[in-house]
Amino acid sequence: MEIRWLEDFIALARTRHFSRAAEEQHVTQPTFSRRIKLLEEEMGATLINRQTLPLSLTPAGEEFLTLCEQITDRVRLTRDRVQEISAGQQRRIMVAAPQSLLPQFLPDWLDRIGWQERVAPYLRATGWVASDYFQALNRAECDLAICYWPTGRFDLDLDTSACIYRVIGTERLIPVTAASQLERPDSLLPGTPSTPVRLLAYPRRGLLGAAVQSHLARLSQSSYLTAQSENLFAANLKELVLLGYGMAWLPERNVTAELESGALVRAGDRRWDVPVELRLYRHQKQHHAELEKLWSELPALHA
Repeated sequence: MEIRWLEDFIALARTRHFSRAAEEQHVTQPTFSRRIKLLEEEMGATLINRQTLPLSLTPAGEEFLTLCEQITDRVRLTRDRVQEISAGQQRRIMVAAPQSLLPQFLPDWLDRIGWQERVAPYLRATGWVASDYFQALNRAECDLAICYWPTGRFDLDLDTSACIYRVIGTERLIPVTAASQLERPDSLLPGTPSTPVRLLAYPRRGLLGAAVQSHLARLSQSSYLTAQSENLFAANLKELVLLGYGMAWLPERNVTAELESGALVRAGDRRWDVPVELRLYRHQKQHHAELEKLWSELPALHA
């Protein structure tokens, strides 16, 4: 199977027309059709429904399209990096980070270490869960990954054995609710069995969700919570809290302005604060000059 066959399939899925897709791929229609047929034979399944107008993908074709896009994207990324290395060019370091770290932490951190022009955020990572970061590092999709990390033991099955890390900062997740909700008994911790606190939660498979759960498990006082929804993004949870839909544990640096203005208030005292580290991970087998230079400078900058 050739990469260009996958590119052919992507073009056909986009245009839903053999002639237009063949024109995009700069081949004759008979040649293009033969490639698609060979692709279906290779996969052992019908990928294109030729009985519809315009053409449509079969369920197997929809699944295969996702794979084609992932493979061609990785090939393109690797090709670009290989060409940069071959040409001896200085390359930018791609760092994956949660969305909540992009507006406040990442620019300040890059400013402190003086690498603003040499490190760029990998924006595809903003919707990733914990395991996605380490899979991306393993396949060299990004050079570095910044993760929130619980300070104690937590229940999340992650294989980080191929990676090394440095702690580059700390954060606290603090329980907050809208000021307008203070009179509601279900807005403040710890809640009661009859009136549990309305929680806007992180998914349990994510590091922030694991951090909150492990912290609550270590407290001597019980909490009574009822999850209203789950959301991966702290920014989305913050909007829901501001609208009065419940309370949430949010990164302190992301709610400082709202706490100062009084739009948000604490939903519990400091014993409910969840400490987390900010860890910078890299894969042990990923090496290039710029990455090595940055990594070598970190101990002195963050001693």
